[in-house]
Amino acid sequence: MTLEQQLIERSGNKCELCNGTENLSVYEVPPVSNANTDNSILVCQVCLSQIEKNESLDPDHWKILSETMWSEYPPVQVMAWRMLSRLRNESWASDNLEILYLDDENLEWAKKTGDHEADSHVEFHQDSNGTRLYEGDTVVLIKTLDVKGSSLSAKLGTVVKNIRLVADNTGQIEGKVEGQTIVILTKYLRKG
Repeated sequence: MTLEQQLIERSGNKCELCNGTENLSVYEVPPVSNANTDNSILVCQVCLSQIEKNESLDPDHWKILSETMWSEYPPVQVMAWRMLSRLRNESWASDNLEILYLDDENLEWAKKTGDHEADSHVEFHQDSNGTRLYEGDTVVLIKTLDVKGSSLSAKLGTVVKNIRLVADNTGQIEGKVEGQTIVILTKYLRKG
């Protein structure tokens, strides 16, 4: 039996965090070196995208944790603790976090990613109008920009195709202008 089949059987074919039944997949609760039922859970796409910080946290989606956090399975308990920690500014999440008991070993596991130190706010690359940017998007410059260390000047209205997001800075993207790859501040562009 595959890991996914074991988790489907264990969970009754439901997301182990929110009880959703659509678009389920295996999530290996980090850090994982060898995935198995002791360190993996079955999650829906909505939970997965928020766990991995690809989408902003929706506190209402996670209120079900007050029920699912009582799972007998440690990886479910660990993920419930991590998500409640990220939502700790919500009174219901803070209350649940206080009553959720993890043994020392599982609490140490839960803290390993540092998620409990982060809050629910997730930043995304956005253009000057607040529209979310994605890898490969096309953008238009809204200001003429002089490129540092070059005689190149990127003119107002220049179209930049197939952008790359700068991983550690949501205020910057990379794109080619006149054959040269440059870093552009997101406040000087709009999605094309």
